Amino acid sequence: MNGQKSEDTDMAITNETILAALGTIGLPDGGDLVSRDMIRALQVQGDSVRFVIEAPDAATASRMEPIRQAAEMIVSKMDGVSSASVVLTAPTAGGPSKQPQPPADKTPPNLTIGRHPTPQAGPEGVPGVARIIAIGSGKGGVGKSTVSSNLAVALAKQGRRVGLLDADIYGPSQPRMMGVNKRPGSPDGKTIIPLQAHGVTMMSIGLMVDPNKAVVWRGPMLMGALQQMLTQVEWGELDVLLVDLPPGTGDVQLTLCQKTHLTGAIVVSTPQDVALIDARKALDMFNTLKTPVLGLIENMSTYICPECGHEAHLFGHGGVEAEAKDIGAPFLGSLPLDLDTRLAGDAGTPIAAGESPMAQSYATLAKRMIDGGMA
Repeated sequence: MNGQKSEDTDMAITNETILAALGTIGLPDGGDLVSRDMIRALQVQGDSVRFVIEAPDAATASRMEPIRQAAEMIVSKMDGVSSASVVLTAPTAGGPSKQPQPPADKTPPNLTIGRHPTPQAGPEGVPGVARIIAIGSGKGGVGKSTVSSNLAVALAKQGRRVGLLDADIYGPSQPRMMGVNKRPGSPDGKTIIPLQAHGVTMMSIGLMVDPNKAVVWRGPMLMGALQQMLTQVEWGELDVLLVDLPPGTGDVQLTLCQKTHLTGAIVVSTPQDVALIDARKALDMFNTLKTPVLGLIENMSTYICPECGHEAHLFGHGGVEAEAKDIGAPFLGSLPLDLDTRLAGDAGTPIAAGESPMAQSYATLAKRMIDGGMA
C-alpha cells in the first residue's frame, strides 16, 4: 500500500461501508469490532469520519490502542475520506479507563440521569437531527413501544438514519425489545454516547438505572431526564428521531411538545372503543399543544389463526381508520395481533429486522412515512 487514495471518490461513504471495513479488524480473543458491538456514535460529516470504540472494561481498553490505530488507519484510507478520528473508551462502572478528561477548571455536566430541568428560552431542536416524531397513545397496552421499535428498524432497513429515544421513564421497554443492555459511555465527560442496535441509534432511561429498581420521581425529575436524553446524547446526523412516549397525557408529553421542535406525532391505538376514548384524549393533547398529528396506526387490528387461517377481530376492526377520517389525519395502516411479533420483541430482535409478512407490514408503514416526507 503506497498511502495514495484512489482518484475515484464518487462512491458515497456511508455507515454501512465504514462498518464493513471495520469488520475486517479481528480481535485477539475472537470476533471483530462490529460483531462484538464495540462501535459507538459513528458519524460521517462530509469527508470526515469519527466514532468511538467502546471496550467492555478498562483492562481490555488498556490493551486496545493498536486496534484503535488500525481502525483509524483503515477508515482514513477509504476512498472519499480525508480524515478519521477514533476515541477508545470503556464503561466507567468497571473502574478508571483511558478516557479524555475535561479541563481541571471546568466541572463537567452531571451525567446522572434524573435532575431538575435547566431553563430554556423556548423550543429547541436537536443538533444533527432533521425530524423528531413523537409516538404516543392514550392508554397503555396498545403496543406503542412494539410499533416504535419495529418502525425504527423498518426505516433503517430502507436507508434512513434513525434514532430511537425511549422516553417511557416509568416503564422503559426498548432495551429489551432492541436487545441491548450496556450502560452508555461518556468519553469526554460532557456527552452520553448512545448505543447501536439493528441499524438504529438508541437511548433509554432503562440503560441508565437499575432495571430492578422502580423510578420514583416527581414531574421535575422526569422533565430533567427527558431534557438530558435529548440534549446531552451524541445523536449524530439523523434523518429522523422517534420518541417512544409513555401512555397518557402527562409531564413527559408536555415537556417534549413545549420544549422541543417536533415535526409531529403519530398516535397508536387498538380499534376497541375503550382504547379509542383515550386515543382521542391524546389527539386533543397534541392539538392543544399545537403539535401536528402526522398519522394514526391501528394495532392488533385482526388475528389470524395459525392453525386454520380464520381471521377474527378480537378488539374490533376499523375504529382507528374511522377516527382518522373524522379528524382529517392520515391513516398510516393497520397491524395484526401476532404472536411472533411478541416473541421477537422479548428476544431482542424486532420482527421488522427479518423478512416475514409482519416485517413487510412494517416496511409498508415505513415507506408511507418516507413518501409522506416524515422520515
